[in-house]
Amino acid sequence: MDLRLAVYQLASANQLDAAQTRQLQELAGFGHEPKGLSWWLPRGVAVLGAALLGLGLIFWIAANWADFGRTGRFALIQGIFIASCLGAFVAPAARAPLLLIAMLAIGGLFAYFGQTYQTGADPWQLFAVWAALALPLCLVARSDVLWTPWMLVLATGVTLWIQAHAQRSWRIEPGDLGIYFTGWLALLLACAFVSPLLARWTGAKAWPLRLGLLLTVIMVTGSGMAALFNSTIASPYWAGLALLLVAAALLLLPQFFDVFGLSAVALGINTLLISGMVSRMVDDMKGNEIGILLMIGLVAAALLALTVQGILWRSRREAP
Repeated sequence: MDLRLAVYQLASANQLDAAQTRQLQELAGFGHEPKGLSWWLPRGVAVLGAALLGLGLIFWIAANWADFGRTGRFALIQGIFIASCLGAFVAPAARAPLLLIAMLAIGGLFAYFGQTYQTGADPWQLFAVWAALALPLCLVARSDVLWTPWMLVLATGVTLWIQAHAQRSWRIEPGDLGIYFTGWLALLLACAFVSPLLARWTGAKAWPLRLGLLLTVIMVTGSGMAALFNSTIASPYWAGLALLLVAAALLLLPQFFDVFGLSAVALGINTLLISGMVSRMVDDMKGNEIGILLMIGLVAAALLALTVQGILWRSRREAP
């Protein structure tokens, strides 16, 4: 329930006058600064400024592309990277935003390198090298400000690697199973790397793991659903379902519990279960489409309701 609405309802139910209503609002903390605002606001503004500065720099270079020579372009991007790293060393308080600029500069440098020399490298290789070179910056910063975009860069590289090596991007063939399983394993290892198990060394908090779980669920669920279109293989579907069930079991443990991650994994499980049900029943419609679709809708609604109730029950147990 919204706290402000609850205060107004309480004042109305007890017929409080203006002075008493103000006292009730003071007790609710409406006149006070939100908890943690003085700590989060300057850091959030610094991170946002760093991201806008890094992206603005890339856009500015693109807008003035013809005015720089090849050497000038490389020198400019590398100079920004070096200046950001030196600034992070000199000013530890601004380390995370400055290293974020350096991380974006690495991506811009590789993008320009690939366009200038046309090395023939696949796009996934550039993202892989970008993630590898940005890893020391993340370990130095020990902040979600860098770990979160690092996870996005790594997941993009894994996705491009799968597309580059799979026979088709929309359908899984028997020869592609090892490719998909390897991509899933790479993302799971990345999630384990930023999990609370290694937080003592990485400094990663909740958001890199949440993003990694969300991207893993999208990849596993999409691959599992794609496998249903090929009747000759079903192992990706069952492997993806088993993988998500194991992830959900781990997220239910006290040391790994996270509402966001558990909700994402539960949504993937529900999607795979309903997709499997639809694939089994679609051949048996034969004029009974309305009845089968109604049954599928009821099962999906019941499964979603049970999932929500289970997550709420686990959240209440975790609450102080």
